Amino acid sequence: MFAESGGKRVRVLGVDPGLTRCGLGVVDGGTGRTVRAVAVDVVRTPPDADLSVRLLEISDAVERWLDRYKPEAVAVERVFAQHNVRTAMGTAQAGGVVALAAARRGLPVVFHTPSEVKAAVTGSGRADKAQVTGMVMRLLGLEVKPHPADAADALALAICHLWREPMRVRLAEAEARAAEIAKNHKARLAAAAQRAKEHEAKTQGAAR
Repeated sequence: MFAESGGKRVRVLGVDPGLTRCGLGVVDGGTGRTVRAVAVDVVRTPPDADLSVRLLEISDAVERWLDRYKPEAVAVERVFAQHNVRTAMGTAQAGGVVALAAARRGLPVVFHTPSEVKAAVTGSGRADKAQVTGMVMRLLGLEVKPHPADAADALALAICHLWREPMRVRLAEAEARAAEIAKNHKARLAAAAQRAKEHEAKTQGAAR
């Protein structure tokens, strides 16, 4: 049973981008913090292939997953600076291909940092990969460890999005309401000041 807003389950495709290995994981979110694994896999591309060919293979795989599993949102790991610049660039390029595929379908794409994912899944932004994998297995009730780590990371990204996004949306709505209240209050103060000024002008005119 999966129910969120309007009684619908929410399905998220998590992507741990990379050229050599690109993790893909689909998770359904249910009532409260209930989550269920739908599918997980890793797309591999040969290191000796041209960059354009490798990106095309990733793009084709993501397109197939979007068509097959029809997620409502896509969560991608945000790339940070790494010691290996070439690896960082490849990861960013793979993430861009994923975002483009999702955008073509009008799907929201959210980038989560590694620390956000770790904190959401394990409670600690400094958890190691073994801890993340262990919690992913526990949360999703998996008997077999997702392998390699990219697969577990993709599932963790989907879980992170399912749990963090509603909070982020509520916070944004609250901030928008607060801004509107402040704007209206400022307008009322300005109107009151203007009326006071006009009243003072009339009073001075009558006194003359």
